Amino acid sequence: MKIKGQHYHTIWLKADDPNIVQIIDQRHLPHAFVIEDLKSLDDCARAIKEMHVRGAPLIGVTAAYGMYKAAQEAPERDGLEEYLAKAAAQLRDTRPTAVDLFHSIARSEIAMKAGLSKAEKIAIALRTAQELAAESITFCQKIGAFGLAIIEEISKKKKGETVHILTHCNAGWIACIDYGTATAPIYMAHDKGIDVHVWVDETRPRNQGARITAFELLEHGVPHTVIPDNTGGHLMQHGLVDMVIVGTDRTTRKGDVANKIGTYLKALAAHDNDVPFYVAAPSSSIDFTLSDGLKEIPIEQRDPEEVRYVQGQINGEIAKVLISPENSPVVNYGFDVTPSKYVTGLITERGVCTATEEGITALYPEKK
Repeated sequence: MKIKGQHYHTIWLKADDPNIVQIIDQRHLPHAFVIEDLKSLDDCARAIKEMHVRGAPLIGVTAAYGMYKAAQEAPERDGLEEYLAKAAAQLRDTRPTAVDLFHSIARSEIAMKAGLSKAEKIAIALRTAQELAAESITFCQKIGAFGLAIIEEISKKKKGETVHILTHCNAGWIACIDYGTATAPIYMAHDKGIDVHVWVDETRPRNQGARITAFELLEHGVPHTVIPDNTGGHLMQHGLVDMVIVGTDRTTRKGDVANKIGTYLKALAAHDNDVPFYVAAPSSSIDFTLSDGLKEIPIEQRDPEEVRYVQGQINGEIAKVLISPENSPVVNYGFDVTPSKYVTGLITERGVCTATEEGITALYPEKK
């Protein structure tokens, strides 16, 4: 995608120094565009934990680059394997819910076993990270194409009138490497000339919708409107939403979906108003080992300060403002689980399926 006309991925190797991994530091968006250098394993782990990067696909790729940095930092021989195992554990501990993180680390670990020397392991780790990034881009392109067909069908039924799409949090290109998951069909529809408009949930407490989704839609020229999180149900009641598309941090083999807190409420409102509710779910975000999302998916609890304070721009400076009594207790669940019965369909890189074990395994028979 482009910012001010220049194409960016969300993570890359520095052009003049392949030992440095560069990212877009999302904490500063939309008020400042900051590129951060990740020079160590600790830098990569911190970037994930403190949400310099976020979004399940991007978290996974960042973790893979973290394993690349770990391989560079590891001892030459004695203790090499132990160091890499500890590095993997450090990266796994950063965020508990997004399964892409665990898939990417496991893939890096397995791949590096083929390396007989430190130099070979470094090369394998780097190649694995780059492969994961390329795969994510391909997955998002394919999700976009399958989702585009759904939007086209709605547009035809409306005889070319505006297709109103509601999304929650940021499942855009900034949450991936390029294109995004939930936003990929939107971008493709817009680029094809279909009249689309996006309702952008602000997504408290970190406002990823208002800050990040709105930013990237604006840069791409997609018509959109930022709304408070609790507005979606009202819009659906009045026929102002044609479909909902959200992303996922972890989807079970039976179709339960863990996504940013508040997604479940959107699914309930969509169900009550006969609005189709789709989840853009690359296979990297499907956990085929789990069946019951409510019981088995770990739900991250984050720092209460994210709720107590809101970040914005004041007189040209980025600042945080206290919005609640400082001593009031706060709980900050990062995600909720939407039961599969409320999901119209999963849009994957292999096609659209029902949110059922039968539907998912029909697309991924090797996972039975």
